[in-house]
Amino acid sequence: METRNLADLYKLDELSWPGITARLDAGLTLVPGSGGPDRHSCWLTTINPDGGPHVNGLGALWVDGAFWFETGERTRKGRNLARDPRCALSLATHDFDLTVAGTAELITDPAVVAEMAQRWAQDWPCRVDDSGVALTAEFSAPSAGSPPWRIYRIRTTAATAVGCVEPGGATRWTF
Repeated sequence: METRNLADLYKLDELSWPGITARLDAGLTLVPGSGGPDRHSCWLTTINPDGGPHVNGLGALWVDGAFWFETGERTRKGRNLARDPRCALSLATHDFDLTVAGTAELITDPAVVAEMAQRWAQDWPCRVDDSGVALTAEFSAPSAGSPPWRIYRIRTTAATAVGCVEPGGATRWTF
């Protein structure tokens, strides 16, 4: 891992990647008042066919050192990822803002899909559909499209965090 202090101009120490991941491991929620600025919202950026960005809010999970999300294959982000898996995800917490860049990997292992369904089901009543490799539920966020929803894991290649509390700081990691 390569680390670059983006705040050395201000004589601030670099942020700690283990400190960032420890906060993510503690859990995130979309409940208002639970994060920063008022809750933890994740924003996924994919690449449109014309090369421009497509940004969409979603409910990502941090599990085993990676961000995971779900979406319908017919949504704009689903179609974009099928064509080009490069993406970025950003998140605001109380202590830092974080952006990770990498590639979204479509998960097709039924055991992993079932495990992730159980994790999402703690806050959203989803379940594995009859195919065994996608999720279904009576409802989801409008941006997810209609079921079935496929699961993706982001393989992070770079991350940037900006400290939002004293002493501050900004650091970029390349993996």
